[in-house]
Amino acid sequence: MNKIELTQKIKSLGLSLGFQQVGITDTNLTSFDQYLLDYLEKKHHGEMAYMEKHGLLRLRPEELVPGTKSIIVVRMNYLPPNQSMWELLKNKSKAYIARYALGRDYHNLIKKRLKKYAKQIEEIAGEHGHRAFVDSAPIMEKALAEKAGLGWTGKNTLILNKQAGSYFFLGVLLTNLELDFDQEDSQDHCGKCKACITVCPTQAIIAPYQLDASRCISYLTIEHKGTIPIEFRKPMGNRVFGCDDCQIMCPWNRYAKITDEQDFHPRHNFDDQKLIDLFLISEEKFNEITNGSPIKRTGYQGWLRNIAIALGNAEYDEKIIAALKQRLFEPNIIISDVVKEHIEWALDQHSAALPKNE
Repeated sequence: MNKIELTQKIKSLGLSLGFQQVGITDTNLTSFDQYLLDYLEKKHHGEMAYMEKHGLLRLRPEELVPGTKSIIVVRMNYLPPNQSMWELLKNKSKAYIARYALGRDYHNLIKKRLKKYAKQIEEIAGEHGHRAFVDSAPIMEKALAEKAGLGWTGKNTLILNKQAGSYFFLGVLLTNLELDFDQEDSQDHCGKCKACITVCPTQAIIAPYQLDASRCISYLTIEHKGTIPIEFRKPMGNRVFGCDDCQIMCPWNRYAKITDEQDFHPRHNFDDQKLIDLFLISEEKFNEITNGSPIKRTGYQGWLRNIAIALGNAEYDEKIIAALKQRLFEPNIIISDVVKEHIEWALDQHSAALPKNE
């Protein structure tokens, strides 16, 4: 079997396993070096020290896994059905959770699928060296996806695809097999559109193709563990875990496909939950409902902090005041000083909203 035939069989296998697209590229990512160096120099990675720790190793897959000759890049749709995202964002009594986090954690699902993929490849290509990664190693999946022809980097820094928009996960399989490489789509299909830049609540997209993560709601609600700067609290609205605004506004997402993966469909009604109900759950209950979910990453204290902000942004309601005070003063629940600060901020927002007595 020649290289081209093997490559086609490998791609067919990937599609049969439930990946929506398979692309293959080489290991040369040096054209992305300056982009990464500028990103790190400007401290746009915020407190994500792991970005700086590995530096250019992220763009050297052949050093990460010696012997790598080809990189198989897959994408898998995650957009769940029956979405009315703008309506949910307008309903300040409800919690908005990024669509990717409504179902089970994609890391485990896709990595298991990639390992199964590698075994099936061995059945047609023989034993070969390989490693599977899904956001689990210092490697630039988006750069690899672009090189493998899965899309182009949009102005919001996400990979956009003409047939699928941007609601998809990426996974990579590094192998020592010599395969036929796909052609990179080097054209910028965003044109003059700046919808993602305009809609960003915190102006985190500071210029086309430049994201300051330290301003991004996804970073603030998930990666950032301390106090959320006051300037970002009002713009956060009811977004308690992640943010999709730049995707919702992207014209290319009119082509986004609903996922067939049941594991990516909402669990525990995370797409339709009242803020108060989520705010008052115990840590034990939080751990139970977020088991196997990306939401667990924020931790219970981060969860309370984020929801406290959302409650501060909600319309005045005596039930909200009561819930905030219950959390602040109840003796049987330990909350951090950071959470207390955000609860007090939320209470201040509602106090300021009350009509002043003349």
